[in-house]
Amino acid sequence: MKSSLSYKECKERKKQEELTRSQVAGAVMVAVGIYAKFAKEGNAVDSLTTDPALLLIFIGSLIFIITFFGCFGALRNAVCLLKIFLGTMVVILLLQIAAALLGFLFSDMVLERTELLMRRGIVLYRDDMDLENVVDFVQKKFQCCGGHSYKDWSYNAYFECSKTNPTLERCGVPFSCCIQQKKKSVLNTMCGYGTQNLNELLAGKSIYTTGCLDKIVRWGKQNLLFTGGITVGILCLEICMISLAAAQISQITRIQQSNANRRGTYRLKKQGNTS
Repeated sequence: MKSSLSYKECKERKKQEELTRSQVAGAVMVAVGIYAKFAKEGNAVDSLTTDPALLLIFIGSLIFIITFFGCFGALRNAVCLLKIFLGTMVVILLLQIAAALLGFLFSDMVLERTELLMRRGIVLYRDDMDLENVVDFVQKKFQCCGGHSYKDWSYNAYFECSKTNPTLERCGVPFSCCIQQKKKSVLNTMCGYGTQNLNELLAGKSIYTTGCLDKIVRWGKQNLLFTGGITVGILCLEICMISLAAAQISQITRIQQSNANRRGTYRLKKQGNTS
């Protein structure tokens, strides 16, 4: 009997620890997102799909609210809150599975959507500091430039390769496209100037000419087991939380039913004694 109780207590404690970690992670994401949003300049882009700060606030708020229901429901043995948490987690799990299947079946549509987002990032480069940092990170990480080609940067007003563009960056690319020379410790931020006027062979001596979409697709194929393992791990964690919530709901319901039966039996006995 003692081992059974300790096992249940261990399960409850494990569940509460997982929910608390998720709640803290959600709160941190909200705080970072709010700080990033208010720290930006006045001309920030107010778009959820392209603004990393708003994306952090949205995801963090969602995680915090969901885990609040689970954590508070587990601490207070509130079946209603636990059912809300359980139902939300099941919906999220089904949506993730559906998104994975749709992404596999409609991979061309996903690539088109990714291309549009990349194009939007190029167009809004320099207008949004957060978006600029994201684009620079992607280009440095994958050693790429633009969406399909380095000449995609002509879609940006600052790098547009036209005679009407008066900026010094005309026909150029951002410094994140530049190939970092191992012998040079100082990065030449002007190394991409005028590279759109060069052919791919000549431009390839100073900048990366391959588009980021091609590099990302190639990286995804090469690291399929890694990304698949992370995805399966997240799904297993969600299934574990769903199972623990369902087990606690069942246990609370069983105890409540048992208490109700005892109260009913006690009332019947009391009525029998009085009669």
